[in-house]
Amino acid sequence: MRQSSIEKELAMPAVVEKIIPSYDRLFIGGEWLEPSTDAVIPVVSPTTGQQIATVPHASREDVDRAVAAARSAFDDGPWPRMTPAERAVVLARVGTEVEARLEQMIEVFTAEIGAPTAASRAFHEMAVGIWADIATLPERMQFEQDLALPGARGSIVREPVGVVATVIPWNGPVAAASMKIGPALLAGCTVILKPAEEGPVTTMLLAEAFAAAGLPAGVVSIIPAGRETGEYLVSHPGVDKIAFTGSTAAGRRIMSLCGERIARITLELGGKSAAIIADDIDADSILTGITFAGVGHSGQVCAALTRILVPRQRQDEIVGKLAAIMENIVVGDPVDPETVLGPLASERQRDRVEEYIAIGLSEGARLVTGGHRPHGLEHGWFVEPTLFADVDNSMRIAQEEIFGPVLVVIPFDTIDEAVAIANDSPYGLSGAVYADDTDLAESIARRVRTGQMSINGWQMCVAEPFGGYKQSGLGREGGTEGVMSYLETKLIQRF
Repeated sequence: MRQSSIEKELAMPAVVEKIIPSYDRLFIGGEWLEPSTDAVIPVVSPTTGQQIATVPHASREDVDRAVAAARSAFDDGPWPRMTPAERAVVLARVGTEVEARLEQMIEVFTAEIGAPTAASRAFHEMAVGIWADIATLPERMQFEQDLALPGARGSIVREPVGVVATVIPWNGPVAAASMKIGPALLAGCTVILKPAEEGPVTTMLLAEAFAAAGLPAGVVSIIPAGRETGEYLVSHPGVDKIAFTGSTAAGRRIMSLCGERIARITLELGGKSAAIIADDIDADSILTGITFAGVGHSGQVCAALTRILVPRQRQDEIVGKLAAIMENIVVGDPVDPETVLGPLASERQRDRVEEYIAIGLSEGARLVTGGHRPHGLEHGWFVEPTLFADVDNSMRIAQEEIFGPVLVVIPFDTIDEAVAIANDSPYGLSGAVYADDTDLAESIARRVRTGQMSINGWQMCVAEPFGGYKQSGLGREGGTEGVMSYLETKLIQRF
């Protein structure tokens, strides 16, 4: 439940121009309930460093209440017993309610995470599209299938896995939540969402959309909290499946906790995706797109193209053009329509990016442009778009996910070497190849071990299977495959 605007205005520092909603209750089982403690999460503007809102910090007791509500709704409630088509009607209403809150979600996300308005709009329009796609999935997939067996008639029946705990990061919470909650609900599961401490207000607006859509009691809970509460949730014996998006380190920890009780799990983790530029393509036609595929949203995108692989004989040409593009990127207040990149989401993230820039210098990479805090932006968590050249793929800045506006250029001598460099990574989430020779581009795309590859362009496609190889995760989200991960498969034999 939101506080009144008067209460908020009294609580906000005078220097903060934008007021965003604060909440004093948690959304548990479809109801706005008093939290079990008075602990709160302060929401800090990454643009000014000032506190701009608060939400309750869920405790273990709140987790227990949410799990109990989800367990009851799954074991005894109507939601799992409805047909997928009946559930899709309700989920279409969720999409309508999300769309009705689109402008407020954009405004709030820009305030609490620092995404420029255009980037914030793209994330939230993506979420609306996800809900629209989910509502059509019963028409495109089979939940039951008859088959002939030796001496018997059989059926394959796909049933909901049960209570699902979803844990998401801060870089695009409404879209990330929609990618998980929507398919889980369509499958017939009940869901508990734990958003990150950074930027939780947009997910509370998502809770308002769920409340307005009229889901049955207990089906959805949203409980913002930190890591300790999150570990309690994913370890809870009442939870059947975990769906997590975040860092590989956190995913490794969650996987170990789930392994203790063989809980089902989907992981969408980190990335260090490569853009391979073939020798036959005009650089001017592709480099702007490649740049923003790497530093867009200040590089805080798991699938970002952050390793730029270039023919050695063209490195100086391409580096010079990349630098010119990056030096003309406007960094500043995310509500300013001229701004292209806003701040990092938190002071901790800004410090992490600066540490990696120092590591790159110490490793011997050549700093071409950026690497500092922008002049005139002393408040907030800003870092200049940063470009390194002469990078060896063994360097930490080429192997580890920085999650900031930092690109590294790695030269290669042959296409085979380029493919080997792209594959020489613990990650395999996304990637792209740019070549005029379409047969060459196709062959490269098929050789790179990654969950998605783009040819002569780049985008995150979340309406179809999205996920990674290696340490980029387990399982897929999006499309029919995304729903299948929330279903158990049963064979019924009739003799």
